[in-house]
Amino acid sequence: MSEVKPSENRSRREFMKTSTGLALSGGLLSSFGAASAVHAAGSDVLKVGLVGCGGRGTGAASQALRADPNVKLVAVADAFDDRLNQCVTILSGQKDLKDKVDVADDHKFVGFDCYQKLIDSGVDVVLLASPPHFRPAQIAAAVEKGIHIFAEKPIAVDVPGSLSVLASCEKAKEKKLNVVSGLCWRYHPAIREAMQRVHAGDIGDVVAMRCSYFTGGLWNHGRKEGWSDVEWQMRNWLYFTWLSGDHLSEQAIHSVDKMAWAVGDKAPIAASATGGRQTRTDAAYGHIYDHFAVEYEYDDGVRGFGRCRQQAGCYPDVSDTIYGTKGLCHIQSDKARIEGEKPWSSDKLGGDMYQLEHNALFAAIRKGEPINNGAYMVNSTLMTILGREAAYTGKRITWEDLLKSETKLGPSEYAWTDLPVAPVAMPGVKA
Repeated sequence: MSEVKPSENRSRREFMKTSTGLALSGGLLSSFGAASAVHAAGSDVLKVGLVGCGGRGTGAASQALRADPNVKLVAVADAFDDRLNQCVTILSGQKDLKDKVDVADDHKFVGFDCYQKLIDSGVDVVLLASPPHFRPAQIAAAVEKGIHIFAEKPIAVDVPGSLSVLASCEKAKEKKLNVVSGLCWRYHPAIREAMQRVHAGDIGDVVAMRCSYFTGGLWNHGRKEGWSDVEWQMRNWLYFTWLSGDHLSEQAIHSVDKMAWAVGDKAPIAASATGGRQTRTDAAYGHIYDHFAVEYEYDDGVRGFGRCRQQAGCYPDVSDTIYGTKGLCHIQSDKARIEGEKPWSSDKLGGDMYQLEHNALFAAIRKGEPINNGAYMVNSTLMTILGREAAYTGKRITWEDLLKSETKLGPSEYAWTDLPVAPVAMPGVKA
């Protein structure tokens, strides 16, 4: 991967080793220390702010507002005012939410610094759903201010950003703040039960894992006259690695996360991969790949095989299989089953995982029993970065070398200006 430099400070590998003591090994909630004094058991209004007012952000806000009887959306922030106003209109137009939307004009923040203005505006909870590139700075600012966090996945697009989030989550633990991840499968009752059974040994020792995230194409906003390079890229953020991390990170992280969950969220030792840009070749789609296949290696011989693609008109498949010495666990969408010596099926376990993660967040705030998903959301993000860089370079990359990377993706300063699109990564050529 590009420009790997040794760190002059504490080694990143050692930092990850100690910090991942936060890992939940498949559990849903994690409590730290004494109860938080902030909204510990009261019925007072929890003031919610939303950063990133696109489709996912609007959805997250609707779920947050339905998660607790006494919450209000009081502030919104986005790089673009049209997205911001559309979001408020959609939310206030829903009958069960209109009384929970109270966003004054002076609490609508626009621009690159919008997140900081929102965080400084007096909210109790912030929902972070803007492009992943901006997530590390937003999480750091929220923790510094003492605000509870819901953070969409992934939490960064590069190694420095990922480690910044890990450090912020350590501070959040000290402050007894909640950090809930948008890796929503962790909150689905059926998948949670399946993983508990895997960890209990119902399929024996895990020997291999396979995940598949095959989908069609996604949205694209054609470039309009007057848009700068930066505006065009941000409005089409999916297609630029500096903003999204590529679709292995932005979308297929859900499947990679389930593989990580199955082995207790320990890091792999290395990865090799392939990928490319086969059908989505027009410049409108930036420079990301449209398919990946990654093999993750673990120190005990376990292998994880992940594949993903975003290609229209192709066979869809979002499924996962965990292979053990005494059986297998198969996950298909929101259903799971175990075959082998201890057969089991999740037929009676349902629920909206997107809503459940917000229910858990607001219940934890009310109870003063913080959730901190920091370790696993960082580990899974780094796994996708490892796979992406292995595919981009055509090299086998070790976890140890990955953590030495000091490469930061994106511009050094933000402005509505020119920003040339990086060439499509060519394996064997990209350093």
